Amino acid sequence: MAPSGVILLLLLLPVAATLMTPGSCSGCGPLSLPVLAGLMAADALVSLFIIAVVFACACPRHRPTLEDDKVYINMPSRG
Repeated sequence: MAPSGVILLLLLLPVAATLMTPGSCSGCGPLSLPVLAGLMAADALVSLFIIAVVFACACPRHRPTLEDDKVYINMPSRG
């Protein structure tokens, strides 16, 4: 269940949006193409880094047992 402060904030967001006048954002025009391309490339690199770290941490590693060369009676596939 969400805390009451979060619910209050969500209820007040539409009120704050209606109180803002259009065009009140000064100097926040569209991004230039090189800046937008740089942001997308940085986002892709960070995403690939996160994927690589998660894969490296989640990938099971084969650790040989201490007595891997012994053949037991109940293990016919080893030998």
